Amino acid sequence: MAKSKKAQPGPWSKKEIDLLKRLFPSGKEKDIVKQTGRTLAAVRQRAYTIGIKTTKSCSWSENEIKLLKKVYKKLKAREISEQTGRTIGSLREKARALGLQKRSFRIWTKKELDTLKKLYPTEKQEVVAEKLGRSVGAVKGKARNLGLKSQNAVVPWSKREEDVLRKLYLHKSYQEIAEQIGRSTSAVLVRTQKLGLRKTAPPWSKKEINIIKKLYPTHKAKEIADKLGRSEGAVRQKIYEFGFQKRKV
Repeated sequence: MAKSKKAQPGPWSKKEIDLLKRLFPSGKEKDIVKQTGRTLAAVRQRAYTIGIKTTKSCSWSENEIKLLKKVYKKLKAREISEQTGRTIGSLREKARALGLQKRSFRIWTKKELDTLKKLYPTEKQEVVAEKLGRSVGAVKGKARNLGLKSQNAVVPWSKREEDVLRKLYLHKSYQEIAEQIGRSTSAVLVRTQKLGLRKTAPPWSKKEINIIKKLYPTHKAKEIADKLGRSEGAVRQKIYEFGFQKRKV
């Protein structure tokens, strides 16, 4: 299978989710990969998590089944997902159908526990499971043991958080604001709507387009975004629209 780009860190933005909903049902997975910079596995996993299906056939090939049998007991589900481009849920279902089982119970690491404690109160259980590369059942069980409240538990916004949101929402992406405040992207989006804040990005100027054209062959989209004061997603969208290419080495 062809290798896709390295997964882009951080939660999915609203624009990315909209793109996923628009293109994934018609099987345009690779277009989503190009526009978001995420891996094929990440695209499929996110679609699976929020219940988006495709009309494209996803039958397992003989080579994929051989690979799954070979590495299922040795690698984490996330690692296999990255190799095959299959969702973690799809991998687990196929493994069960083939009668494959893990050799032993995987102990939770401190890093995993810290991630669980940070994300569980505000994110969906499926999203947390995807992030950790564990099953939803395992996430629920560990959260219950730790006494963590589900995402439905309301965590009040402080005045400081709202002030930061009002200050940044016109100039930063929801993902960037979420990282600065310490909330999920979805939580920031909902709060923005409740506060009646409206975000309209200014039109792209010819100068900005020329800067992208000049810098993209040798610079990363994130670097160009920082220079222009635009979100990385917006820059990637323009790169895709104009068909800019990286300089061949």
